[in-house]
Amino acid sequence: MLPAVSPSSGSPDRAERTFALHFALVVMTLTTLPYLLGFASQGQGWRFSGFLFGVEDGNSYIAKMLCGAAGAWLFRTPYTAYPQHGTLAYLPYLLLGKLTAPPGWHEQLVALYHLYRFAAGVLAILATHDFLAYFVPQREWRRWGLVLAVLGGGLGWLVVLFGGPAPGWQNVPLEFYSPESFGFLALYGLPHLAAARALLLWGLLAFLEKRPRRAGALWLLMGFFQPLTVPVAWGVLGAALAAGFLLDFRRARQGGRFPRRETQAVWRRFALTVGLSSPLALYTAWAFGHDPFLRAWAMQNVIASPPPLQYLLAYGLMLAFALTYALHRPQRAALLPGVWLLLFPLLAYAPYNLQRRMPEGVWVALVTLALLGGQRLLSLPRFRLLTALALPSTFLLLAGGALSAVRPAPPVFLPAQQAALYEDLQGLSRPGDVVLSSFASGNALPAWAPVHVVIGHGPESARLEALRPRVAAFYAAETPDAERRALLEELGVRWVLWGPQERALGDADLYRMPYLRPAAARGPYVLFQAAP
Repeated sequence: MLPAVSPSSGSPDRAERTFALHFALVVMTLTTLPYLLGFASQGQGWRFSGFLFGVEDGNSYIAKMLCGAAGAWLFRTPYTAYPQHGTLAYLPYLLLGKLTAPPGWHEQLVALYHLYRFAAGVLAILATHDFLAYFVPQREWRRWGLVLAVLGGGLGWLVVLFGGPAPGWQNVPLEFYSPESFGFLALYGLPHLAAARALLLWGLLAFLEKRPRRAGALWLLMGFFQPLTVPVAWGVLGAALAAGFLLDFRRARQGGRFPRRETQAVWRRFALTVGLSSPLALYTAWAFGHDPFLRAWAMQNVIASPPPLQYLLAYGLMLAFALTYALHRPQRAALLPGVWLLLFPLLAYAPYNLQRRMPEGVWVALVTLALLGGQRLLSLPRFRLLTALALPSTFLLLAGGALSAVRPAPPVFLPAQQAALYEDLQGLSRPGDVVLSSFASGNALPAWAPVHVVIGHGPESARLEALRPRVAAFYAAETPDAERRALLEELGVRWVLWGPQERALGDADLYRMPYLRPAAARGPYVLFQAAP
């Protein structure tokens, strides 16, 4: 079966753990500097959203924290006006929100978010170091491996710098938008994914060290950060155990001894680990299968994997070294990362709407195998020189974030008058009030005031495609008042926003509508209260 103790002849000592901690602190500090630039660029004309990429999702995380601040313990998305039962999800965000209170709500939430991101990133880097140390004996090699696993990407930067993508490819290289495929993006802006990776890796190590209860507890906790990663962990570990069983069976048929007791013991440990870690994963699966709103959300939440050639561009450099190791009598000690890599095509192209999420952590396994393969081919300086080609994408991401931070523009920044009106709504509204607005306004609004919007987030706005034209029609001059009032009554709308983004949808004059009463205004941004 799988080795029970570390095969590494050079297990990390205190000095190396100190190195890993210092490295983690430096990396997370570097990822924080562009955000500090964003806050420094605020002025009378602009307010910083708190995010430099993936702003739509970033606003949704702040909105979840604000729901917690407003009293929620179960998650109900603020991006829909339709009724919800509430579910146990996004608990870390809800809990963090409870540490805040107005005034200055948004700034507190964003600051807490980035403290969470910093801490989760440090944990993810330390867990990556421990995983590499388990399999790679040479200290200097695994130190460079930590750099690659944390800061490395694919060769997509060549496409960005020297020409557009080939026909049929996505316009953006994988490392620029997929945190699961690599890891840096999670450190840069997605703390729940960074925390989940730390728990995934530490759970695998705990199992290898014959600590199934610890592994189960770590993966149970992982479910609060990213429930989908729990079955991925089961699949990777189960496949590695099955591969070990087949190797033992083959050896027994060739005259060796089949380790029956050891096999039974390891499968019992696996069953215990799965059992301890399963409650939240099973609950999430049940909730999405039985709750009509969550089913609708799942149908809209499609995250497909890119074409295989794009994965090849992303992973090709490391894959060449990993295959070198695999083709030259690989050690059984590296069975787990080897099987993990073999599972990659099944994970990435599983018949599931979130298939790109499934290869979570495989980059760390690939770097591990690349280090073992590189040792057989090259000296460490030459290996560093070649594999440094994996680093430019990360520096491009940091540079791009810094440029966005010093050049205020939507959606990274909000016009100050728009943000001020959203803050006015905090005092005028009750938590859960429904606001009608454009999609763009609706995405930012729940991050500034504890309200619900009709549309504002791709997956979380139920019946989005049906509601988009109805919202646009509301702001069109030719729409009959009866149709407008029907929309307000159907969705329980209490507030209507009218700003430049809403005026772009149509030329209706909301001041002329007798069922709307002006409640607040900040420059071109006007808030109306709908008549009951």
